[in-house]
Amino acid sequence: MLRPSPIRPSETDAVGAQLRQLRQRARMSQMALALHSGISQRHLSCIETGRSRPSPVTLHAVLTALDTPLEARNAVFLAAGYAPRYDALPLADPEMEVVRTAIVHVLHANNPAPAIVLDSNWQVLAANAAVGALFDLVGLPADSGEGELNLLRTLLVPGGLGDYLINAEEIRQVAWQRAAREALSNPVLAELLLGIPPPQGSAMTLRDEALPPLLLTRLNSSQGELRFLSTFTTFGMPLDITVASLRIEHLIPADPATWQVMTQACERVAGVAVEGAGSKV
Repeated sequence: MLRPSPIRPSETDAVGAQLRQLRQRARMSQMALALHSGISQRHLSCIETGRSRPSPVTLHAVLTALDTPLEARNAVFLAAGYAPRYDALPLADPEMEVVRTAIVHVLHANNPAPAIVLDSNWQVLAANAAVGALFDLVGLPADSGEGELNLLRTLLVPGGLGDYLINAEEIRQVAWQRAAREALSNPVLAELLLGIPPPQGSAMTLRDEALPPLLLTRLNSSQGELRFLSTFTTFGMPLDITVASLRIEHLIPADPATWQVMTQACERVAGVAVEGAGSKV
């Protein structure tokens, strides 16, 4: 299986070459991009060939039409001779309080369904109580969700959550393929993938019976099989690189039995937490 090599516009490249590279990667013709960005095809052609210097407004329109990541947009603005437009504030910055509050609310509201916050490198930044309950149910160590936990590693490297997947081959293939696509514009993630063994075999095996509408995450646990469907929450219209990189993965129980098991497990975790707090008073 081929490993991804990061492809990012260099700040030393001419702005026209960067825009052409981004357009070709998006598989858009000059005509299509011109229509989406509201400029003429002739003007776009002159920009790509270096015969015309785009204004900040034109750059913003073209990069928005290409859905270019904010960090890559900064590189294009620099190449055009303009200051970078987007910051990358640490999540702990006081200006990010509204973001942190939103994350805490979403995580808490998702209980008893597990939810984790991921950055662009699949690093787990936060998790709700249901994640600890799930780890306990499958038999992972209690501290598996603490510290430097990376979702890709725990799924793909032996000894992690991937070992408890009933449909490990399918989930690992999907995770690898998604990360490999993201690594094309993220050299840190590409470097991380170099140290992770790629999954073997095909992602999906076509069977005679009808395929389900969604690929479920199926886990062995002390209470039997647990089945979840995965959804993602991202922040709309981000203007900060850190915010743009965040996503919350929700594992929603896919059947009543899983809902019941997770609800009871979270109640036990909450009870232990209350007892522990009381013992310290």
